[in-house]
Amino acid sequence: MVTLQGKAVKLYGRVLDVGQFAPIVHLTGKDFAPHKIGGATGKYQLISVIPSIDGGVCQTQTRTFYKKASSLANVEIFCVSVDIPFALDRFCAIEGISNISMLSDYKDNLFGKVYGLLLTDGMFQGLLTRAVIIINGEGKVVYQEICKEIADEPDYDAALQALQG
Repeated sequence: MVTLQGKAVKLYGRVLDVGQFAPIVHLTGKDFAPHKIGGATGKYQLISVIPSIDGGVCQTQTRTFYKKASSLANVEIFCVSVDIPFALDRFCAIEGISNISMLSDYKDNLFGKVYGLLLTDGMFQGLLTRAVIIINGEGKVVYQEICKEIADEPDYDAALQALQG
């Protein structure tokens, strides 16, 4: 169960299970170009999912993964929200963030639906819940944390440990 300020909220569809193949989904980058996540890439994929880059906890989560994971070899870092690409680009410019692919699910919410992370009620309806997904080079989910309370930060250390195999 996921909560927002202590109140239960619903997610669309079914959350992926660890060990399951991560579906390939195309999202929109801050440059408005299509970008692919999921599937087998030969590299680990760290997918940091946030409700909105304008939220303080979301900004902290993005900065933390940038600082702690951007220097890791064989790891691609993605930050996914439904923010428009202009907002994602503005945040990166202000923060000096360059080694994270900032991606938006704003066009069709396909990522949120396929990965089971789209909020379907509550005041954040239509946004993504807070989560971290790690996909190995073969395309399998090896770690997933869906934060029980959307306002809480994820367990950064557990996610980073999952990147070490």
